Amino acid sequence: MQNQLTCEQVTALLSFYAEDKLSSKLTEYVRQHLESCPSCMEKYLQMKNMLNKFIDIQNEEIENPYATKQYEDFKANLSAYVDNELNNFESIKIKKIAISNPLARQDLENIYTFKKLLHSAFEKTKNDVKTDYSRNIIFQLKHDTIDDKKVDPFVKLSVAFFIMLTLLVAGLIRFLYF
Repeated sequence: MQNQLTCEQVTALLSFYAEDKLSSKLTEYVRQHLESCPSCMEKYLQMKNMLNKFIDIQNEEIENPYATKQYEDFKANLSAYVDNELNNFESIKIKKIAISNPLARQDLENIYTFKKLLHSAFEKTKNDVKTDYSRNIIFQLKHDTIDDKKVDPFVKLSVAFFIMLTLLVAGLIRFLYF
């Protein structure tokens, strides 16, 4: 492995780096890249900040007046809400909870920030790729011609297996009865 990592490589490794789950050598390469790349350092700091907030919320022993059954329902449906998977009634219910509960509102803001960060990283990576593989595959599918002479490899393999099995059974029958 080279001593220089690209921004895409570092972005892919950031969560492992933040949780200290990389080898010492890889950790050093990521640290060197973060020291020299302000953009990646900003992503790392945002991710680390979100992880710390998440850990603080989990470890919080003080009873929070906003952590109610309604808030628990909100957390259970938050991902589906962000992905527009809820029906209108459930979406309105989530919006009402987010408006009335500061803890829920903060969670919603955090998840939208995280979603925006993921989307920007995806767009940057997508724009850096020179070849659009999905377009190439669709083009190939549209322009492939079906030859009558071509036989599916699975069919060939199935026929060969059937023939071998038939010969084996015929040989056993001949051996046993003759």
